[in-house]
Amino acid sequence: MRIIKLNEIDSTHRYIKDYILEKGYTEPLCVFSDYQTNGVGSRGNSWLGIKGNIFFSFVINNSFLPNDLPLQSSSIYFSYILKDVLKEMGSSVWLKWPNDFYIEDKKIGGTITTVSKDLIYCGIGINLKRVSDDFGKLDINVDIDDMLKIYFFKLEKKLFWKQIFSDFKIEFQHSKKFQTTIDNQKVSLENVMLNDDGSIQVNNKKVFSLR
Repeated sequence: MRIIKLNEIDSTHRYIKDYILEKGYTEPLCVFSDYQTNGVGSRGNSWLGIKGNIFFSFVINNSFLPNDLPLQSSSIYFSYILKDVLKEMGSSVWLKWPNDFYIEDKKIGGTITTVSKDLIYCGIGINLKRVSDDFGKLDINVDIDDMLKIYFFKLEKKLFWKQIFSDFKIEFQHSKKFQTTIDNQKVSLENVMLNDDGSIQVNNKKVFSLR
């Protein structure tokens, strides 16, 4: 994974998409910045942070992924592997369905994943510093270079979705105390069913993390 480090950017996700549009895709690429002014969040929202937080995006070819991964659940896959890396470093972080990082009951970050032909773009933001009373921050100190090195090493191992999902399914019980947004409406996760492909069943409708 080639990594481009920037001091400040409006959005790592927009930057990497524009980069590939201009220069084409030749290898897995990550763009990292410790400050972004207009980050991309889910459903078109902005993910705002302060200097010193983690902001990175990467692009890979779908051949980089395990064969059993449902592409629609790639956000869960990318997020859960990073969550495991942070847990191994001593954090108590957990993953709320489908792609939000939490410490206890406070959101500390999230993941956005988009697909364009054979390329998968993933953007991740995590608070290392508190941004407001509504959001939390990571409960450990991390060396971002080391974290990214370990994270991409794990991605390169192509861990099977079945392996990741078996662990995520247990952790999903924590999500049941919360809500998610579907079709611009808040929906309780208390009684939803988690399917083996990572989607949830809501009112006879299958909802994926990638939408």
